[in-house]
Amino acid sequence: MITIYFDGLCEPRNPGGVATYGYVIYQNGKTLKKGCRVVGEGRGMTNNVAEYSALKRALEWLNEENICDEIMIRGDSMLVINQVKGEWQVKSQTSQRFVPQIKTLLKEKKAKLEWIPREENNEADMLSRVAYKRYRNQ
Repeated sequence: MITIYFDGLCEPRNPGGVATYGYVIYQNGKTLKKGCRVVGEGRGMTNNVAEYSALKRALEWLNEENICDEIMIRGDSMLVINQVKGEWQVKSQTSQRFVPQIKTLLKEKKAKLEWIPREENNEADMLSRVAYKRYRNQ
C-alpha cells in the first residue's frame, strides 16, 4: 500500500506570494520518497496551485518509478481532495488545469482520497516550509 501526504503554501501573501509544496510517499509504512519545491512567485501563485502541484508531482514520481500498488492519498486541502474525487465542481482556471492532469495520472490505479486535519499532515507541511525557507535564503 502506498500512502501519499501532500501540502502546499503561498507566503507571505495568498495570492501572489511564493508557492511551495511538500510531499511524502510511504510504502507499507516506510518512507519511500520525500520532495519539496518552489512552484513560482507572483502572479498566478496561490495555495491551491501549490497543493495541486504537490499531489501532481508525487503521482508523477510513482509513475516514473512504475509503482502500481494501491494508493491512499491524504491531504488537508478540502478543495483538492473533493475536486479530484469528483464531489465538488471544478470552476477555477487552476482547478480546470490541474484536476484533469491528476485524474490522468490516477487512471488505471486503485486510489482513495481522504481529507485529513492539518495536524495529521505535519511532515508534508514542514517540507513545504523548508522549500519556502530555502527560496528566501538564496
